[in-house]
Amino acid sequence: MIFALTLLLAGAGTVNSFQDTAGLDRAVTAFTSKPVGAEGGARTPIDPRLRLATCPTISLSWRTEAHDAVVVSCAGPSWRIFVPVMRPATPPTAAAPLAVIAQPKALPVIRRGDPVVIEAGSEGFSISREGVAMGDAPPGGRFMVKVDDAKNPVQAIAVETGHATLPGWAD
Repeated sequence: MIFALTLLLAGAGTVNSFQDTAGLDRAVTAFTSKPVGAEGGARTPIDPRLRLATCPTISLSWRTEAHDAVVVSCAGPSWRIFVPVMRPATPPTAAAPLAVIAQPKALPVIRRGDPVVIEAGSEGFSISREGVAMGDAPPGGRFMVKVDDAKNPVQAIAVETGHATLPGWAD
């Protein structure tokens, strides 16, 4: 009888144990140095309904250089969640919208389906390839070019009608 009671109590203690989301919130707050809901902190608390396996050591890192989300991860058992961070609202500048409205849109010099020669080079070195434009592009605009023997299209920058260069090779 005592043995059966011991097994029953031991079984009750091994009910699925999940990661404490409130603890994860505290870790994110410490990582960002900002409380939940504040600028620079987590937008909202982590959903307590998540059933993440208990992790002995969590890892925290920024998702991108923009610091727009914190990556909370566990190596074993393996899981990862993203916690969005409240970013400051950037006020629009008064001059920028007016400048955009006042400037006419440049007309494309390369149209979809046009034959294009992509040229790149420097002093003592040049390379050129022929292809077909996969989209329209104004001078200085980027577009994709289908090159016959290449598996994937190549990105190019429009120079003039029928001529383009590779990014990083513009004069």
